[in-house]
Amino acid sequence: MSLTLLATTHRVAPGLLTWRAWDALRSADAVRLRDGHPLLPALLDAGVVPDLVEEPDPALLVADARRADVLWVAAPEGDEALMRGIGALVVDDPLDVEVLHGSYDLPGARLLDLVSVMETLRRECPWDRKQTHTTLVPYLLEEAYEVLDTVQAGDYGALREELGDVLMQVAFHSVVAAERDDGTAFTIDDVAGAIVDKLVRRHPHVFGDVTVSGADEVNANWEQIKAAERAEKSGAEASALDGVPMGQPALSLAAQLQRRAARMDAPSGLADGVAEEAAAELGGRLFALVREATERGVDAESELRAVSRVFRDRVRAWERRERRDA
Repeated sequence: MSLTLLATTHRVAPGLLTWRAWDALRSADAVRLRDGHPLLPALLDAGVVPDLVEEPDPALLVADARRADVLWVAAPEGDEALMRGIGALVVDDPLDVEVLHGSYDLPGARLLDLVSVMETLRRECPWDRKQTHTTLVPYLLEEAYEVLDTVQAGDYGALREELGDVLMQVAFHSVVAAERDDGTAFTIDDVAGAIVDKLVRRHPHVFGDVTVSGADEVNANWEQIKAAERAEKSGAEASALDGVPMGQPALSLAAQLQRRAARMDAPSGLADGVAEEAAAELGGRLFALVREATERGVDAESELRAVSRVFRDRVRAWERRERRDA
């Protein structure tokens, strides 16, 4: 006689169980689970008719398992309290108890939890319910910069949390978008599907029959594919500068525009006189510095950020000295 505790995950479709789990379900003298358990329809479809209970009694399960083979289907989130109760009962009077895992999480399964939590927050939290794409943008930028700070500081222990904050913003925008009824709605599955399609399309050397000699050729192919995508989307008006976000920090914007122009062999003279045309003498000098940084193979934004960190540290040290000497 025995007691089997069948554990399943709610992150896969109900009924997708291992063969051993189905064999245990069909061979048990009694199968029990809570009424409303998500696995119940699949069991009934398979001809397994379980006993339904409101809440399991550890003592009753153990007593019945001493007379017959009993299988308890645990709640998807687990039945830790029940298992502890059973464990306490069989310490002095042993019983053959087995925890059988009938299904397992796949890699990425916790993303389903994130989607579920965001949908719940959107329905039930007053603050989350009133947010729009526009009101959320500052938070997305803030979280992205926190990732940048974490990486530049080498604090990789904190990186997981910061990336989670960015991921939450993606899920938030997606749940907001799913509510629209003007033909522009999309879900997080659409977001994931689009980027999967793009990655597969832009990596023919991985997912197709293209052969490359190294990273430089991968990059060249990438640019060719992007150019073809822009042409298909914009036709004769397509530009290599399409997709450059003008709202990014000015130094990185100037660098990205210059890199794009260089890739298509645009005349270097196009940068001459930009300061006068924009009526921004200082801006022209900054633009030239960005150009110099690019020619040297360094990122102007990162260079200025590094200097700014040194200045920050000096100011903080000065503050400490002033407080100490006061």
